[in-house]
Amino acid sequence: MYATLFVLGLRRWSAYRTAALGAAFTNCVFGLIRSAVMIAVVDTAGGALAGYDVATTATYVWLGQALVGPVQLFTWTELAQRIRSGDIAVDLARPVDPMLAYLAADLGRAAYSLLPRCVPPLLMGALITGLTLPHTAGPYVLGALSVAVASALSFACRWLVNLSAFWLLDLRGPMTLYLVLSGVLCGLVVPVRWFPHWLAVVAACTPFPSLLQAPIDVLTGKGGFATVLTQALWLVALLGLGWGVFALGARKLVVQGG
Repeated sequence: MYATLFVLGLRRWSAYRTAALGAAFTNCVFGLIRSAVMIAVVDTAGGALAGYDVATTATYVWLGQALVGPVQLFTWTELAQRIRSGDIAVDLARPVDPMLAYLAADLGRAAYSLLPRCVPPLLMGALITGLTLPHTAGPYVLGALSVAVASALSFACRWLVNLSAFWLLDLRGPMTLYLVLSGVLCGLVVPVRWFPHWLAVVAACTPFPSLLQAPIDVLTGKGGFATVLTQALWLVALLGLGWGVFALGARKLVVQGG
């Protein structure tokens, strides 16, 4: 059943091919801007900063731009809208766990995004700045697992934010706060390794570095099995929390209408 939901999620998003290409173009443009700025920062720092030289910094930027789509670092309010409209009652009536059903469909979305959203930024990076990547298969195999876990973890985070709709009428506040915190602490703005010590400690106490910094580290050989294990532990914890909060919200839910 969940495999079917995965395929349906993939088919759903494959219907928007032009939108995917447009998003990939946007990622490429922002990749050019970010790589220029961050390479300038490294040059100003003397050619190396916190273990990153010009080549590894450019690689970090382009891998980040490639993973923005599959990991889905931005807004998602489908669940909150169904809670507000009362359509969530249909989900509760189905003989399937709602959270796992939505997770399977979201992983289908992530799988579809790999080709149209990942390949263009990586090709652009290879042509413009060059990419510094491992020459063995190990980091790529482990990196694929890391990206999959990061995608599921991103869903778990967004699921929790959407659950606030059980108690709040407007989701814009929690969603904006989540986007700001996750965008900074996941390493999208700058690598987490560039953070001052106090901010790095704060980031380490959150799941956000596991969304982007971790898979990039694994794909570039800077991280290994321990990195993926940390991601998996965060995933289990947040899915468990999401299941509990959903059950709590469903107990107080009142849906009116015919």
